[in-house]
Amino acid sequence: MTTGTQEQKRIAIIGAGPGGLTLALLLQRYGIPAVIYEREQQDQSHARGGTLDIHEESGQKALKEAGLYEEFQALARYEEEDFRIVDKTGKIYIDEEPEPEQLEAEQTGGRPEIDRGVLCDLLLQAINPGTIKYGYKLHKAISLENGMTELHFENGEVETVHLLIGADGAFSRVRPLLTDIDVEYSGLTMLELNILNAAENHPELAAFNKRGKMFALDDNKGILGQLNGDGRIKVYASFKAERNWLETSGIPFDQPQEAKAQLLEIFHDWDEQLKDYIRYAEDAILPRRIYMLPIGFKWDRKPGVTLIGDAAHVMSPFAGEGVNMAMFDALELALALSRNTDDFGKAIAEYEEIMYQFSAEKARESNDNLQLTFSEDAAANLAELMNSIHEQFAQQ
Repeated sequence: MTTGTQEQKRIAIIGAGPGGLTLALLLQRYGIPAVIYEREQQDQSHARGGTLDIHEESGQKALKEAGLYEEFQALARYEEEDFRIVDKTGKIYIDEEPEPEQLEAEQTGGRPEIDRGVLCDLLLQAINPGTIKYGYKLHKAISLENGMTELHFENGEVETVHLLIGADGAFSRVRPLLTDIDVEYSGLTMLELNILNAAENHPELAAFNKRGKMFALDDNKGILGQLNGDGRIKVYASFKAERNWLETSGIPFDQPQEAKAQLLEIFHDWDEQLKDYIRYAEDAILPRRIYMLPIGFKWDRKPGVTLIGDAAHVMSPFAGEGVNMAMFDALELALALSRNTDDFGKAIAEYEEIMYQFSAEKARESNDNLQLTFSEDAAANLAELMNSIHEQFAQQ
C-alpha cells in the first residue's frame, strides 16, 4: 500500500480505451490512485472497432492479474476461430475450422474472441466510480521545471500531475512531450462497414463467412469479414492508396448507398458473393487510414511521462496485437509502479525497456503481415505462411 506521502502523488492516464482501463484497474488493485481523463462525454467503446482476439501471453495475462480472468472466460468466444482465405474468384486457399476437441483443449488459453465493447464493460465494472473523468479532451501538456506536467483540457480545466501516461492512441497529445517523431501513413486505406444480424438477414453469406474471419485477397486489395458477438459481420474493404485518396476519390462516405455503389466499382471484377459483403452492409461507412510508428521506435526518457498502447507503438492490425500490446503495456507499467511507488523515474525505465523489446518484435511481424496480405498472389502467399506455421507447431 502507498504511504501518506505517496498518496499525494497524482497519476493521470489520458484515454479510456482497453489499455487505459486495464492500467487504472491494476493500479487500483495495487493501492495506487490514478485518474483517467477521457475526451468523450461517455463511454464509446461499443461504437469503436469490432471483435478482438485476446492472446494468452499478453491480454489474458493482464486480465488474470486484474482478477477478471474467470469473468473473461465466461464471455469469450472460443468457438469463433474459423478462418477462411480466398482470392477474388472465391477460390479457397485456407479453410480452418477447429474440431470440438481442439476447442475444448483451448478453453484455458488460445486466442478467444471478445467484442471490444464487452471487454471494456468488463473492465469498467471493476473500476471504482469516479476514476474516469469524461469530457476531458487534452488540449496540450506542458512540462514544468519541477518534473511535473501541467494538463490543459478543452473544457477549460487545468490539472498538474506527477506522472502522465498517454493511453490516447495513434494521434496522442502526450507523445510530443517525448519526441518529434509522428505516425506515418502505412499506404493502406480501409472502409469499415457492417452487415447487421447476418445469420437471419443473409444466411448464405453468414454460412460462407462461418464462425470467425474471412479474408478475400487479390489485386493488392481485400474484403475482410469478421463475425462479431452481436451477430453482425464487420467488413473492411481495404486497398493500397495514396494518403489523400479519401479526399480525392469523390466517394460521398456520408451517403452510404451511393458510396457502396462506387465502392463496388473498385471491386467490379470480384466474385458476386464477395461483393455481397459490400452490398448487404447497412448503417454508416467509416473510412480510415492505417498509420504506424517506425519499427523499433523509442523516445527520450522523462521521469514523469510515458506512453502505452498505440500512443507508444501504433502498428497495422495484421498481427492482432493492438489491444494485446496495450494490455501488456498496462500490466508491465503497473507492476513497475507497484515496485517503485516512491520513484516514478525508475518505474518508467523498467517498464520502457520491456515494452521496447516486445513492441519492436510485434511491430515487425505486423508490418511483414501487412506487406504480405496486400502483395501479388496474396491469398496463396498468406496460405503458404500459415501452413508453414502450423507445420512448425506440429513438429514441436
